[in-house]
Amino acid sequence: MDVVVVESPAKAKTINKYLGKNYKVLASFGHVRDLPAKDGSVRPDEDFAMSWAVDTASGKRLADIAKAVKDADGLILATDPDREGEAISWHVLEVLKQKRALKDKPVSRVVFNAITKSSVLEAMANPRQIDAPLVDAYLARRALDYLVGFTLSPVLWRKLPGARSAGRVQSVALRLVCDRESEIERFIREEYWQIAALLGTPRNENFEARLTAFERKKLQKLDISNKAQADDIKGMLEGATFKALSVEAKPTRRNPGPPFTTSTLQQAASSGLGFSATRTMQVAQRLYEGMEIGGETTGLITYMRTDGVQMAPEAISGARDAIAKEFGAKYLPEKPRQYTAKAKNAQEAHEAIRPTDFMRTPASVRQYLDSDQLRLYELIWKRAIASQMQPAEIERTTVEIEAVNGARTAELRAVGSVVRFDGFIAAYTDQKDDDAEDEENRRLPEIRAGEQLARQAINATQHTTEPPPRYSEASLIKKLEELGIGRPSTYTAILKTLEDRDYVTIDKRRLVPQAKGRLLSAFLESFFQRYVEYDFTASLEEKLDEISDGKLAWKEVLRDFWKDFSGAIADIKELRVTDVLDALNEELAPLVFPAREDGSNPRICPKCGTGNLSLKLGKFGAFVGCSNYPECSFTRQLGDAANPNGENGGGEDGTKVLGKDPYTAEEITLRSGRFGPYIQRGDGKEAKRSSLPKGWTPDSIDHEKALALLALPRDVGKHPESGKMISAGLGRYGPFVLHDGTYANLESIEDVFSIGLNRAVSVIAEKQLKGKGGRNGGTAAALKELGDHPDGGGKIVVRDGKYGPYVNYGKVNATLPKGKDPQSVTVEDALALIAEKEAKGGGGKKPFRKAAAAKAPATKKAAAKKPAAKKKG
Repeated sequence: MDVVVVESPAKAKTINKYLGKNYKVLASFGHVRDLPAKDGSVRPDEDFAMSWAVDTASGKRLADIAKAVKDADGLILATDPDREGEAISWHVLEVLKQKRALKDKPVSRVVFNAITKSSVLEAMANPRQIDAPLVDAYLARRALDYLVGFTLSPVLWRKLPGARSAGRVQSVALRLVCDRESEIERFIREEYWQIAALLGTPRNENFEARLTAFERKKLQKLDISNKAQADDIKGMLEGATFKALSVEAKPTRRNPGPPFTTSTLQQAASSGLGFSATRTMQVAQRLYEGMEIGGETTGLITYMRTDGVQMAPEAISGARDAIAKEFGAKYLPEKPRQYTAKAKNAQEAHEAIRPTDFMRTPASVRQYLDSDQLRLYELIWKRAIASQMQPAEIERTTVEIEAVNGARTAELRAVGSVVRFDGFIAAYTDQKDDDAEDEENRRLPEIRAGEQLARQAINATQHTTEPPPRYSEASLIKKLEELGIGRPSTYTAILKTLEDRDYVTIDKRRLVPQAKGRLLSAFLESFFQRYVEYDFTASLEEKLDEISDGKLAWKEVLRDFWKDFSGAIADIKELRVTDVLDALNEELAPLVFPAREDGSNPRICPKCGTGNLSLKLGKFGAFVGCSNYPECSFTRQLGDAANPNGENGGGEDGTKVLGKDPYTAEEITLRSGRFGPYIQRGDGKEAKRSSLPKGWTPDSIDHEKALALLALPRDVGKHPESGKMISAGLGRYGPFVLHDGTYANLESIEDVFSIGLNRAVSVIAEKQLKGKGGRNGGTAAALKELGDHPDGGGKIVVRDGKYGPYVNYGKVNATLPKGKDPQSVTVEDALALIAEKEAKGGGGKKPFRKAAAAKAPATKKAAAKKPAAKKKG
């Protein structure tokens, strides 16, 4: 018997079915070792020696693997087919060597791009050894990220309080977001006018033509800059005669795009489905690991972390067969289409993301997938099959028109297209995308050269130039890819890090840099400019690729980097905080000194009239204060453009005065504390406080909302049966109603202020029906059943408890992370939570297990507590 190590338990179960009883497949649950989050884990003075640590849960998994290997004939490492997967196999092998579990047993490495029986069996028939250059590239990346984070972060804490940390790649991504915000702030709108004529043919068909030249002068977008010019041109056209000078019909072809890569899938899922990058990868992971179809678990798509655009020959053959069957022979090109991979490293240029079987159409798998899974699978299937279809044949017609009014002339142009053969567009007939634009919407009527055209109407419309849009997750990923920054497995982690550290927030799917994010980015640009330059970061990524291709020695790259970086750190340590603040005042002037309505100098204190405003650093970060402090106590929260005069200024910690309580006359303030922003009335131990509810931001809090929060809990009315008061309030676990010791959750904070007696009685009754106490007694309501635990011992169920939703397995109860939708919990999520709870010793007596070696282990701790996010299998 051979032991096979994969990354996820779902994958292990499926692959074990494929391989049979002569194999035992165990899951590593992603990485099994990591660099400890402390100084000295990477030691440059010892030629970049690295210390690895194994946490408790990973230690149990490795012990199970070691025990199985000791009784096995050999070890097969079958982790994911990318740099991270290679590293996981290497880590497992290193630990097993340390445990002396291998002895002289053979060790091999296999990779498969899809979890199907044929792919797995083919991989098993073609084993190889661990790819040392790929591992070296991983080690170099990991060391670089650690050295930047753990060397730079202490400097930030001293020079820029409030900044949590900086990272090698995410700081560059943050710079992109912040630079775009600066562009928007500096942008000056310009007025311009567009003029169009609605014209009719002799056959009474109308069409629109746009003005392109006036008085023999070609017009650019901004040339008609005011209403007077527009009215003059409009008046001339209203008295003009129109004639078609030329009509040119030109056939063109539009070719399909290549199948999806990681980044293009994330972009398409964002624009077409509204998915975040994280959600896209979660759903894709599930499609990759497979669904139960026809009694067998089968992966529906190939590996979803890739920058390759090519498909395997057998996949192209399968796509062509499906095209002939689904669309007909006329949609099939004579020869297969070939696409060139953009990946710089051939070793990592895997297949594009595609269906594992093109005959498995979206309609045929609809019954096995939930809504999100179906929509993403449909997106992938259509893009991949369209990539092998005939081009669309389009006829583009351009009509040049002359307008004459006495001695004055103008030129107009009408453009339209007709799809003569839809080609690959047929794959998108029920779904619009960038490659499937409906050209019929711009079709022109029959127009003949030389014929007179009738004027129906002349329209002049006013416009203004618009600033560049903020980045969305998708457009930022696209920009990072264009610059050569990051790789398929890192995009999601980069975005998550920026959001988790409150450097950016997402508003209407756009990335908005927060004040602390802009401060950090400006600080790095001012004092570590080289390390946030796009070209420098991209060149470092190229060096990592060269390491993985065996062309560079990884420690040489580290030595070159560390020599300059450590010198820059030494220089910055000598900087005074005043030097830092002076530089940031200039770099962030629009943010620190927003323009005032009265046009006065935004840098002069509006309170004392003589002091100069400047950035100040307090315990909780930066704020704007007066140079005459303490004589002048003026302060303003950084980025409070709506209140540049600081009428609600406060203390050094960024306190904002909202007004006074009408009954007690005590001051009500908005403050920032250890656990986030909160409202406070009065001072000292007796002060009344309330945290901001979920969804309420500090910028949205005014005097009225603060009074409402401080008035909680609110009496709703007496229960008609018990006669006891029902109250509504905001607690540790969110909004609630309370009656006689029974708490029932409410959906939103607005419900707390609006709920009436009848509904409150109903909500409490529903809660009581679910079972008193939840986890502390009775059986809590089941929200979602996930099926049997893969190791036996009972079912896994998501339940609703007294303190919120949780995962239940036997006597183990694991609370869901805050904000996690119970309906979105997968088996993998549940197994990780259960194992983590078990590792902590929680959950009482452990449920029955079939085998001691089959414990469901925990995933690594949250990314924010580690130097870098763990890669999930």
